[in-house]
Amino acid sequence: MQSWFEKAFDALPDPRTGNAKRHDLLEILTIALTATVCGAESCADFADFAVDREGLFRSFLRLENGVPSHDTFSRIFRLLDPVAFAACFGRFLEGLGTAGAGVIAIDGKTLRRSFDDAARSNPLAVVTAFASATRLVVGQHSYRVAEGDSEILAARALLECLDLQGHLVTADAIHCQEETARLIRERGGDYLLRLKGNHPALLAMVEEYFTDPELCAGLASATTTDADHGRIETRRAWVCHELDWLRGPKSASSEPVLPPGMACLGLIEAKVEHRGKTTVTRHYHIASRALSAADYLAAARAHWSIENGLHWVLDVVFDEDRARNRKEHGPENLATLRKLALNILNRARRDISVRRKRKRSGWSDDFARSILGQMR
Repeated sequence: MQSWFEKAFDALPDPRTGNAKRHDLLEILTIALTATVCGAESCADFADFAVDREGLFRSFLRLENGVPSHDTFSRIFRLLDPVAFAACFGRFLEGLGTAGAGVIAIDGKTLRRSFDDAARSNPLAVVTAFASATRLVVGQHSYRVAEGDSEILAARALLECLDLQGHLVTADAIHCQEETARLIRERGGDYLLRLKGNHPALLAMVEEYFTDPELCAGLASATTTDADHGRIETRRAWVCHELDWLRGPKSASSEPVLPPGMACLGLIEAKVEHRGKTTVTRHYHIASRALSAADYLAAARAHWSIENGLHWVLDVVFDEDRARNRKEHGPENLATLRKLALNILNRARRDISVRRKRKRSGWSDDFARSILGQMR
């Protein structure tokens, strides 16, 4: 019986021809993914892991021609169609379960060492959709920095592939765009978008409103306080659901005053006290869902899960920022592989960190099998 992983990747086109198909493509991918789960970070690591753990792999793979070499792994990930590989990734996600209700955070990340001077290619950037409740990557779309594409267009391409029914999509101010807001609504979701200076007319009106004590006096509010190592952060949120005062003609820059479906405005004031100093920052958001103050505060905070639950883990635990894959489709495909591994790790043993799970998988075949059971 095929595993869910095999079913998801069975239709992936093999880029090799003739005698180059000495090793089965699915077996190559299985070894690479298993090695990544267990701590490998490069194609050389995949080959070394395959040699050292050949006994483990022979317990569930045929390996008719032995284990693949470093060159085989490198060639496969350079040549694989990244769009087709990402599509298989999406099918595999269906086997891991849904994103769960709640926030889907959208954010971009540049792979700093993915540029190739010889080929005159710019660094690769990846926009990712991350379900904060389940800590699963639910989709991604990549682009080359400064090559006519942008994070805004990449995010829209990603959103078009996602079922957003019932989800609240959060994103930074760069994505506070009329077309992006409309697309999220069309896909069945709601948006919570940061409002900054890229919408000067709307921002000015919102700032003026929230600085008027009489207008804000009756607004619903919520407060949270966190204290850690002498640092105290108090976050207070206000929400405004009555938006008639905003409705009016377009500004001189033809900027629409209200994005599509806008249902509330929010302000979060964060006060940080540390070592005798106090700093206060204000963040504004727009939303298409009539959020309570507490839900708004929680959703805005959940957006940061993509930073500490994904980007930080990829950089610190998977060492992504120092990955030197630069040739052809290698950077993009290996970025997808890392997210596959992270999803598998996040699904298993939630009582220990991803770093510990990777280490224990590398040390113990039995522990590795328990983690890899997520692929069956």
